Amino acid sequence: MKNLITVSACCLAVAAALSASPLYARSPVAASAASQVQVSPAIEAAVKSTMRDPANVTRDGFRHPAQTLSFFKLTPASTVIEITPGNGWYSEILAPLVRQQGQYIAAVVDPASVPEGRGRDYQQRSRDGLQKKFTASPAQFDKATEVAYDPAAPVFGKPASADVVLTFRNVHNWRKSGQAPGMFKGFYDVLKPGGVLGVVEHRAKADVGDDDGSGYVGQQQVIAMAEAAGFTLDGSSEINANPRDTKDHPNGVWTLPPSNNHDAADAAKYKAIGESDRMTLRFIKAAR
Repeated sequence: MKNLITVSACCLAVAAALSASPLYARSPVAASAASQVQVSPAIEAAVKSTMRDPANVTRDGFRHPAQTLSFFKLTPASTVIEITPGNGWYSEILAPLVRQQGQYIAAVVDPASVPEGRGRDYQQRSRDGLQKKFTASPAQFDKATEVAYDPAAPVFGKPASADVVLTFRNVHNWRKSGQAPGMFKGFYDVLKPGGVLGVVEHRAKADVGDDDGSGYVGQQQVIAMAEAAGFTLDGSSEINANPRDTKDHPNGVWTLPPSNNHDAADAAKYKAIGESDRMTLRFIKAAR
């Protein structure tokens, strides 16, 4: 693992204004579920940090980070591994949250493990972008670390070394590529007994076929993947639900915000729907 240094800064007034007026209407179902979660004060403070990118703050109304991380039982003392952090949306919250007492580990795909012409350049750009973000803001990321993994044979750290593993909207990729069994086994191996696996994923109406490219996955499919690796389902929440999502879009989940892969004439239609309907699942590795 390699130490990374980091930061960004933004103004309080801008962040407050953005969080007060999300780009898209919030789902009433998610709002109701979120209100039932007891939010950790430490997590709430990390979410409200003025160092977060204002563009990321605008999505809080659909991603519900304070409620989601509280539901996953994260604490400031947790050793937490985030799988494929992308542009670091959650990294901005997680790394500062555990900076003093715990450890944040960004698990990124090793570009060298991906064949030429099959996403290697994308994975390299993604890794470079995350490292640039971390290097720019040491106040947030100076104690963050990185582990690069091979999706075909993933190892995320020493066995039984992590308290929490988190994955946000990644399972559809592993399901389609046939890598889900290995990924969930990797999560199980790296977690301590009693550790938590937190999963947020685009939710299909029912189980999807092997050739499905919509980006949605059946909730029971995800539960089965985790249970096959040895996990026990410990809880589910509608924090990230969106009943307005009909799940029949021409370009799958990427039709919806924030990707907005649709004709300009349909912008109002998809803005009214908002981001995808998502399952939020908490699994436990049984204590010995």
